[in-house]
Amino acid sequence: MSRTKIFYAEDELFLGKIVKESLESRDFEVIMESDGAKATELFKKTKPDICVLDIMLPNKDGFTIADEIRELDEEVPIIFLTAKTQTEDVVKGFSLGGNDYIRKPFSMEELIVRIQNLLRNKPGESTKINGGTATMGKYHFQLNRQLLSNGKEERKLSFRESELLKLLYENREKIIDRKDILNLLWGNDSFFNSRNLDVYITKLRSYLREDPSLEIITIKGVGYRFITG
Repeated sequence: MSRTKIFYAEDELFLGKIVKESLESRDFEVIMESDGAKATELFKKTKPDICVLDIMLPNKDGFTIADEIRELDEEVPIIFLTAKTQTEDVVKGFSLGGNDYIRKPFSMEELIVRIQNLLRNKPGESTKINGGTATMGKYHFQLNRQLLSNGKEERKLSFRESELLKLLYENREKIIDRKDILNLLWGNDSFFNSRNLDVYITKLRSYLREDPSLEIITIKGVGYRFITG
């Protein structure tokens, strides 16, 4: 069986060496590039299974590289590495076709889990709610009407419940940082908003209880992962 091929763009050479050797010790094949200007051409030549892109690269940043990669391949998973904490960077990364992101410093275990989560997704499966509707297990979610139904009952969701379910669904099978959920949906990660998020997660779990294959898992100290079967 051929090894999973990871395209890794990183200009911090000491960090890059550690990450590359750690991934290779887990039987991944790693192609590393430190110059942003050379990244897209190397991607074309190597045709990797997944990309891990540092945002701050010399000559061409990770966002630009991701945009160019998406022109060549709509499906290859992309993980951004960032030292930035601004919500705008996270939003920009997703808008350019990124699938996940990790903030520096990170643990190798976290990186490997996120790589495995993305590779586990079915090829070609859309991560977006097309036409404002989505099917998740026994449930039919109409985002435009804020309705969740399972054939027996129909529930009208609040705007924030609807947006949280949308965010979880579009990032299903991946770990979503709790802080980023708060910043994206509430605008900040204050204690008050954090407690509100706990309430909304509990509500969504109760709404989806008729289908045991649907599960919102709490990753302690990190965030949530929505399992859809």
